[in-house]
Amino acid sequence: MTATTPTCGWDQAVFRCGRCGTAHTATTETDYLKAVGVHGDAHAVWDRLNPIERDGLASILRTILSAPELAAELLALADRQPAGGEGR
Repeated sequence: MTATTPTCGWDQAVFRCGRCGTAHTATTETDYLKAVGVHGDAHAVWDRLNPIERDGLASILRTILSAPELAAELLALADRQPAGGEGR
């Protein structure tokens, strides 16, 4: 390869969902495939929920994603709870 020969490959790819219109841009094939898979999984989960569950999940995710420390503490708390979930 010479200094003037362009590198083969692609620099980015855009995935646009036909269901919701969301667009994801990826710079590697691995990231692209991950984005497509995760987005498809998100639709599968969302489709299983009723409107009340959707509102609740969205509210919980907004709270947890805005505070990573809270998410870590909630997971730790969940790991310490007995199977019934009633322990203190």
